[in-house]
Amino acid sequence: MARKKHTAEEIVAKLRQVAVLMAQGRQVADAVRAIGVTEVTYYR
Repeated sequence: MARKKHTAEEIVAKLRQVAVLMAQGRQVADAVRAIGVTEVTYYR
């Protein structure tokens, strides 16, 4: 199965979405699952 290459804009949007979710009090693991990536990918 081929991987999807995300554009820089998509990556920035997802990182901002995680920041908003964490500001609302969600844990990092829950926030990254909500955007559809793994914790390892988020920290990478």
